[in-house]
Amino acid sequence: MEDNNSIKLFESKKVRTHWDELQEKWVFSVIDVIEILTESPRPRKYWSALKTKLQAEGSELSQKLGQLKMAAEDGKMRETDVADTETLLRIIQSIPSPKAEPFKQWLAKVGYERMKEIADPEQSIERARENWQKLGRSEKWIQQRMTGQETRNKLTDYWKGHGVEKSDEFALLTNIIHQEWTGLKVKDHKNLKGLKSQNLRDHMTEAELIFTALAELSTRQIAETDEAEGLNENAKAGKKGGKIAKDARVALELKTGKKVVTGESFLPPIKENKKLN
Repeated sequence: MEDNNSIKLFESKKVRTHWDELQEKWVFSVIDVIEILTESPRPRKYWSALKTKLQAEGSELSQKLGQLKMAAEDGKMRETDVADTETLLRIIQSIPSPKAEPFKQWLAKVGYERMKEIADPEQSIERARENWQKLGRSEKWIQQRMTGQETRNKLTDYWKGHGVEKSDEFALLTNIIHQEWTGLKVKDHKNLKGLKSQNLRDHMTEAELIFTALAELSTRQIAETDEAEGLNENAKAGKKGGKIAKDARVALELKTGKKVVTGESFLPPIKENKKLN
């Protein structure tokens, strides 16, 4: 099952989403939807004007909006307006756009897919594969990414059952493992690749994915052997597991003369502005 905060794709355009476990429904970033439907270079200004217009007309729409912290383009978590499917449909009706109907169909599909995923978690894996295919990833890369995710899920399942519960503790343990095998904190690795709000693993090379999986597999097996409980003991297992992957990385680099951890990513190339003579 995917994280509660995730990115959905509509015609290759990103829409930030969050699954509300308590109410069992999706909420969507309104700004992302506005940008897609209007293609406005200033979607926030468009949304602000639309909200003012709707309030002047006596609409109670604003009362049904929520605010959540979501990853912005600069990678920081910032509060943004969010709406559930019902509220979002009402917003869409107020926007003249040829994409309105396709977007409504997309919303229905997203909701239906989530219900299927709850009944059958493998559905989320297949949808992830489709998204990566749309983004141009090779089948070889996709298979490695999915294998790595399965390894990651088994590790986090172990943590959940052995005294690690808070999301910041998960992040801390992940960073310990990552820094041990790469020599970089997760944040620094993202900076090396020029990433902001993007998921680091979605921009790893095949080798980076393999070594990440080795580090996390080793960590879980060591934790199971040592019967690690709580944050401190699992942190020790993380350092040991990370070191196994580090030793393998160093050995490979000595043989090939090539770095495993690199700045390569799947970001689109930056277009240079050429001055006209």
